[in-house]
Amino acid sequence: MKKQTRLAARGSRFHGRPAFTAIAVGVVSATCLAPAWAQSDEEKFRAGGSQWGLGIAAGTDRKPYREFDDKGVVIPMVTYENRWVSVAGPSLDLKLPSAGPVSFRLRARYTSDGYEAEDSPYLTGMDERKASIWLGGAAIWHNELANLSAELLADASGHSKGTRVKLQVDRRFTSGAFSFTPRVAVQWADRKYVDYYYGVRAAESRADRAQYDGKSAANIELGLRVDYAVAPKQTIFLDVSGTSLGSGIKNSPLVGRSSQTGVRVGYLYRF
Repeated sequence: MKKQTRLAARGSRFHGRPAFTAIAVGVVSATCLAPAWAQSDEEKFRAGGSQWGLGIAAGTDRKPYREFDDKGVVIPMVTYENRWVSVAGPSLDLKLPSAGPVSFRLRARYTSDGYEAEDSPYLTGMDERKASIWLGGAAIWHNELANLSAELLADASGHSKGTRVKLQVDRRFTSGAFSFTPRVAVQWADRKYVDYYYGVRAAESRADRAQYDGKSAANIELGLRVDYAVAPKQTIFLDVSGTSLGSGIKNSPLVGRSSQTGVRVGYLYRF
């Protein structure tokens, strides 16, 4: 009976959060939500056209925190892109003038990093670590071999006051109605980010949870997105990823595993 009461309290707390937070907790990342526009669409964007997309998605991430209560969420999806703006899930890009095959963007992204003490018995006594809005810029180089992208974002919400840098390589292959997009990414997080989300303050320490001052860390991600065109404007997709965590995160007493995995599935209709 006590267990049922505790689970009910968790569900009530989760559903009471703002809707946008719930979307982010659905862990349908910008990489997964971003529609695979064809080259003809890019030409249409430059000519002043636009592209809308509506759909639904579900996903979950297995966070590395000890005994963490991972949640899966089903959410609506909205994507939009024109010559100046790109919206995909929790990300908003303002497009800047390109330099040949390299495009530049100003980027805003909402992330669901963090936790509440109720998310895990091991986190009891820890202060909440809040989700953040990140602002920065990105550069994307499209070439015949692969797409190379670089992203620099800073915590605009001021919770961690941290900075993150991400370098990614991806390549899209097509076979009939299927397309496959494998990716490799390295994401570096500075000391402030790691200390906020994985550190243990002196007041939060206890016998089985020593004080920990976070250190910068580099995480390596491998991922694959599979798209299937069920009709000219309709696509279903599957996105799977695995991330090997850097030592600055793995050494935290809050962390119980050395990697993080994610799975997302969804349906998108393009107008």
